[in-house]
Amino acid sequence: MRYVLATDKLVVQGRCYKGFPLLVNEGGDAMQPAQSFLWDVIAKGARVSSPKTWDVYGRALYDFFAYVYTKKLDWKNPAAPGMPGAIEAYRDWSKGTVGLENSTINNRLRVVARFYEWAVRKGHIDHVPFDRVTVQTSRQPGFLAHVDATGGKVQSPEILLQQKARAIKILTNEQIPICYDALPNLTHRLMFELMVRTGLRQIECRTWPQKYVFDPSRRKDLNPGQKIRMNLDPANIELKNSKPRDIDMPCGLMEDLWAYSVRHRQKRERNNPKGDKFPTLFLTENGAPYSKDAMTAIFAALSKRVGFHVTAHMLRHTYATYLLWSLRKSKTFEGEPLLYVRDRMGHSDVTTTAIYLHLINSLEGHLVLAHEDEMDMVFAVKEIQHS
Repeated sequence: MRYVLATDKLVVQGRCYKGFPLLVNEGGDAMQPAQSFLWDVIAKGARVSSPKTWDVYGRALYDFFAYVYTKKLDWKNPAAPGMPGAIEAYRDWSKGTVGLENSTINNRLRVVARFYEWAVRKGHIDHVPFDRVTVQTSRQPGFLAHVDATGGKVQSPEILLQQKARAIKILTNEQIPICYDALPNLTHRLMFELMVRTGLRQIECRTWPQKYVFDPSRRKDLNPGQKIRMNLDPANIELKNSKPRDIDMPCGLMEDLWAYSVRHRQKRERNNPKGDKFPTLFLTENGAPYSKDAMTAIFAALSKRVGFHVTAHMLRHTYATYLLWSLRKSKTFEGEPLLYVRDRMGHSDVTTTAIYLHLINSLEGHLVLAHEDEMDMVFAVKEIQHS
């Protein structure tokens, strides 16, 4: 059994399905009915529209069926009395043998549960091999809470593991320069600064287009210390759900990115063994774009050097937390801070952004006070160097 992603040659009714997950059996054919399920939810469903989400669905099903077939389990029929069924066995193996986090297992189980419900509708099985239980969610009420008759209660598959809400982790003002100084590579330092000062996701950072970079000194409408409003277009950069948004780029950071582009990036581009050209600003030493695994390795190594845990997503949380704090304390900002941060982060729902309100209310003032000024000072003294 193999898992592959379709190339741009997969075109159906004029639409390209590059990145479509393909589950292939030992004979080289599509593994049914799992492949048909993926086609239904991806090609026909409006909710699963992003190739990144396609991959999540595909890998969840591949992981489940690879386990089922390896263990020679019957996914269709219920287990014998007193024995775990295919889903329970897969869940317990994921937890006990592989050691995955409950949240990761639950995300995969939700896809598997959705597959079983689809299989019932299509007549492949008579009923799903699990019950549903009513769960009270802790999600903050939204603007339409007054018309929500559910009371925050949802139906959830009973096969899911108990999952505690993870506390949001951010870096303090003291930890940010420590991390920056511990990055020996110029490219890595700039990626770190870009994420912590603009709230970019790691995939947005590593696919940041070179065409977005310019020399601020040639723009007469810009002043030192000013923020540059930039529109992120999914046609140029990988954005979640392909949703465009605006971010505010510090002028000094754009100056550094421009200097990197004209001095350092060209050298890396010339190191590509095949002479390939890429649109992304940041390139590895071999002149190729950074992968997700490469970014994970960078932050794992950084964590070891500094002695505390650091991830790319922590930088995004850090940016949102400090930005919301500073806007709420500002006497000159006009507008609603929560909505401003929502738009900069690209959240589809303001209730997602509201999690940072609860965080800053629990933090001591010295952790966030005057963050913007401190960050400007931290990065202002950094000069672009060759790594």
